[in-house]
Amino acid sequence: MKYNRVHLEAIGYELPPVVVSTAELESRLAPVYQALKMSPGQLELLTGINERRWWEPGYPLSRGAAAAAKKALAAADMSASEIDVLIYAGVCRENFEPATACAVAHELKINPNAAIFDLSNACLGVLNGIVEIANKIELGQAEAGLVVSAETAREINENVIDRMVRTKSVELFRESIATLTGGSGAVAVLVVSAEMSREKRRKLLGGVTQNAPQHHSLCRWGLQSVLPAAVGTVERVLGHNAAGLVQKSVDNANALVQRGLDLGLRHVMIPFMETHAGEVLKYGVELGNRTWQKFLAKFGWRSDYLDKVICHQVGAGHREAVLKGIGIPPEKDFSTFEYLGNIGTVSLPITAAIAEEREFLRPGDRVGFLGIGSGLNCLMLGLEW
Repeated sequence: MKYNRVHLEAIGYELPPVVVSTAELESRLAPVYQALKMSPGQLELLTGINERRWWEPGYPLSRGAAAAAKKALAAADMSASEIDVLIYAGVCRENFEPATACAVAHELKINPNAAIFDLSNACLGVLNGIVEIANKIELGQAEAGLVVSAETAREINENVIDRMVRTKSVELFRESIATLTGGSGAVAVLVVSAEMSREKRRKLLGGVTQNAPQHHSLCRWGLQSVLPAAVGTVERVLGHNAAGLVQKSVDNANALVQRGLDLGLRHVMIPFMETHAGEVLKYGVELGNRTWQKFLAKFGWRSDYLDKVICHQVGAGHREAVLKGIGIPPEKDFSTFEYLGNIGTVSLPITAAIAEEREFLRPGDRVGFLGIGSGLNCLMLGLEW
């Protein structure tokens, strides 16, 4: 994909008010550390993350996304009435339906003629949204669009901490490290045509995408029945026979159900996240290297042609492996995972916005947005900042 008349006019973001240190999370995991004979400091040592943000309990995702959008519009001196398309691209959404984009559009009082929809593709959602709006601009279907996202890690973090304290399992600890890197935040990227751009900066040159869907099961986040966990708890407390009775009562409608004791556990859903971090890193780096070579070939560039890169923010190990694999020196990269954690779809664009605020990204810089998401999918975009 290549573009001739597309600019990222502004990036707005909203940071949640609750700062949660890694030390605080580890204090809640003290029973696990004691049972497994682990010393404090393991999480920060393994991830390089010192703190992350959480929204207040019950905070609507659409409100965070709308707040970020208002900042982007204000920075560009534009109104919501000028927006032709609004895409909500977060992993976290308020409902299965309607689209969370509708709640954001209502808050913004968006142009009634605008296209409004959600888009989901793991951590690549916002980059995919940028591409969708860019395509509409190039085709003459739109002149300006907003891609917004808000992610929350509070709920899944608290759920996995409760499970770890309950089970004190070293296997669950290993599986949950990636979950505990999660952070929260909101972002909005305003994408406009060259004719509407006031600054004529952050020109989107194009990009490439590659995939490795055979690895789609390596990182999963969703809802699962509480039944397996309930059966496991009963077994630990009352013994194997009692656990079998609970399972049988639900699965086979045995005597307990016939007597009117319908546990209904299969209908009680809880959030879960499962990540095989080592394999995700291995195959993710392989996919990133393949995408990088296609990216350079698309524009006829060499690695040293790029002035700066902004990567998806996961943690210290991921950053080191990715940059080493594509031959980019660390000083060309800007990171935020140390104090924001991994905010999914929000991570890369919010990092770019902060990098510009701190004058790491300067006018005229050739910049690469290097995105990767579970699935596995990889999308890299080239920009002239």
